[in-house]
Amino acid sequence: MSHLQAAGHNPTGYSKAYLRYALGLLTTVYVVNFVDRQVLSILMQSIKQDLGLSDLQLGLLSGTAFGIFYATLGVPIARVADRVSRKAVMATSLTIWSAMTALCGSASSFLSLLFFRIGVGVGEAGGSPPAHSMISDLFPASQRGTAMGIFSLGVPVGIMVGFLAGGFMNDILGWRAAFILVGAPGILLAAIVGLTLREPPRGINETQAPAPEDTAAPSAREVLRFLWSSPSFRHNAWGSALYAFVGYSTTTWAPAFLERSHGMTTSQVGTALALLIGIGGGLGIYLGGALTDRFGIRDERLRMRIPAYAMWLSVPFGFVIYTTNQTPLALALFIVPTFLGLMYQAPSLALVQSLATPKMRATASAILLFIINILGLAIGPPATGFLSDQLTTAYGDDALRYAMLLTSLVLVGAGYQFWRASQTVAEDLRHASAASQREAEGLPLQL
Repeated sequence: MSHLQAAGHNPTGYSKAYLRYALGLLTTVYVVNFVDRQVLSILMQSIKQDLGLSDLQLGLLSGTAFGIFYATLGVPIARVADRVSRKAVMATSLTIWSAMTALCGSASSFLSLLFFRIGVGVGEAGGSPPAHSMISDLFPASQRGTAMGIFSLGVPVGIMVGFLAGGFMNDILGWRAAFILVGAPGILLAAIVGLTLREPPRGINETQAPAPEDTAAPSAREVLRFLWSSPSFRHNAWGSALYAFVGYSTTTWAPAFLERSHGMTTSQVGTALALLIGIGGGLGIYLGGALTDRFGIRDERLRMRIPAYAMWLSVPFGFVIYTTNQTPLALALFIVPTFLGLMYQAPSLALVQSLATPKMRATASAILLFIINILGLAIGPPATGFLSDQLTTAYGDDALRYAMLLTSLVLVGAGYQFWRASQTVAEDLRHASAASQREAEGLPLQL
């Protein structure tokens, strides 16, 4: 976080040590978010055998059951976060999703596990939007990409911990104990958030004076109309959602693919994917934010062109990963699309926060996440599972590898959408800055 610590003027009045602590705590919450979300992936083969489920049912559990509620409840919960204490919303949500993750270990059927996964999605709906909004008030726009990059490390680190811990726990204690042991610590973390995190003034890091705290936040409809009038928001959202379609499908099904097509054990898969996704994804996320902060100052178009280039470069590697029978080669190459693919995340989140006014940031984040998770999480994993089921007659256990190969081609469309966003981003940022000024003056939005 050294780049962030080097900031000059600090209008929040918080010490550098506290800013580091706050960002670190928010990132830790995001790590737990992804541990609890993704641990199911490493346990799916065991759950499939124990409960007698199909790949489509597994896809529904990992994607649709979680994703629909996570996406649809994100907007109303974010509306609350734009009006009241964001840390209270986050602490409550963390308690709910952690408890529901632990309860997954008690499931005795598809329906009971479905119910608990829905509960995880309900809780996690209140995690990211308040955090995005708080980070935007803790750090100025010039550092927002880097700050979001550090926060977004929660994705690869969370997946890494979930795969590593879940894999070993499954082999030693079983899949039920794995759910309980990864879910319980989040309840303690929720108490730490509630007791130690401070609520920053909204808009304090903007170039203009922030609007008074008692100024009404725009309605959800106004926020949606304002954002949707921005071409760069629309294309960024579609690009992010198309990547998520591939990304969530990959993290959901990669363990089963390696077990079925390469004969690896759960703990072997967990260790391998933990290291590959943790290292590759972590580097990709951080560099995506740092590079766009550095080069975006010179040319705003690069804020979206860097993700576009990364998407297109990653496509050829999928052909080798999913067609080779050489396990070491498949594992080694996994790191490349993970690194390149996740370079989009920090620039995407930072752009949306900069396109929104301070009073609408949690809602803006929830709208982005709604689009990402409906297409990416609710549809991606079950669509890949459905393809796998359809190809099973012809390819047997190798059906999943070809389903994942077809899914990976969606990255071509994701790159195109980010490229389209780059063409209008400079003009849209100027419009957003003017809207923030109007909000600070108590004037209505110009839609």
